[in-house]
Amino acid sequence: MEFSLFAHMERLTPDQPHDVLYDEFVGLVKMADEGGMRAVWTGEHHGMEFTIAPNPFLSLVDLAHHTKNVRLGTGTVVAPFWHPIKLAGEAAAADQITKGRIELGIARGAYSFEYERLMPGMDAWEAGQRMRESTPLLPQIWQGDCAHEGEFYSFPATTSAPKPLQDGGPPIWIAARDPNSHEFGVHNGFNIQVTPLWQGMEEIETLMGRFNDACDSYAGPRPKIMLLHHTYVGKDDADVAQGVEDLRRYYNYFGAWFLNKRPVQQGLIEPITQAEMDANPMYTTEKLGRDLTIGTTQQVIDQIKRYEDLGYDEFSFWVDSGMTNERKRASLARFIDDVMPAFQ
Repeated sequence: MEFSLFAHMERLTPDQPHDVLYDEFVGLVKMADEGGMRAVWTGEHHGMEFTIAPNPFLSLVDLAHHTKNVRLGTGTVVAPFWHPIKLAGEAAAADQITKGRIELGIARGAYSFEYERLMPGMDAWEAGQRMRESTPLLPQIWQGDCAHEGEFYSFPATTSAPKPLQDGGPPIWIAARDPNSHEFGVHNGFNIQVTPLWQGMEEIETLMGRFNDACDSYAGPRPKIMLLHHTYVGKDDADVAQGVEDLRRYYNYFGAWFLNKRPVQQGLIEPITQAEMDANPMYTTEKLGRDLTIGTTQQVIDQIKRYEDLGYDEFSFWVDSGMTNERKRASLARFIDDVMPAFQ
């Protein structure tokens, strides 16, 4: 089992300075690098202070100057927002600048809020079809003289300039949930990223089953699969309980952004009251405490051992949570110092 960190800047109130939030983000990444994690992942989002990440390559290039060994991954770029030639070129340039440390996670996107603003009229189905057309083109564009005539993209022979530093280009990871997405990723030789969100062990097992089914129908080598999960390592039971409450608040906001029905002003969604959170049956304290990777050190070790036994190759510590920077750092430190050594 290998370990990575999944992190973004997240702004909850207008009084939080962006420069301070960015410094805190860099500090968490440096902890991951110095603590021996394999990779850090940061994604792409637009117009949302909830997740501030308009171009992951910009962040990753900067992070290369603050870290030494950690791999630098997009978790994820939103494929329909990129022309494949542009995505291939920017990924290759970032790979050159970072001395070959880039990994490329790709998804169709999740928020209708973003689709409405960047690709009006596009729905999740079309976004997925655009991803399936563009992603297999990337290695061909890196190789050179790739011409394409497709449903969404058409272009004459084109070669990425620059080409990536890594032979064959950065490893590609597909964010997958349904069986067809797993099959698409595996059958194209791509690695797979999955997140069960708040849905717990049953979903974690289901996602691995879909990956295994895709591998069984593929004659090529077995790719890797990474589990991305909200994680909190508490110092004691009271601290764990506070972590559950923090993540309950996070998921109420996550759900509101996903539904795209609540007013948004200056990039901040209308505040959710405690009464509204208490009335939401989807994100209860009991469910989140059971279904996220959250607990004291030994409890978290035991949970991740179960993921390892299922066959997951990498566990990514999702630190976005709305917690204070001090609480994030304390939890990550316990994870690095006390949890990770149990898997060496």
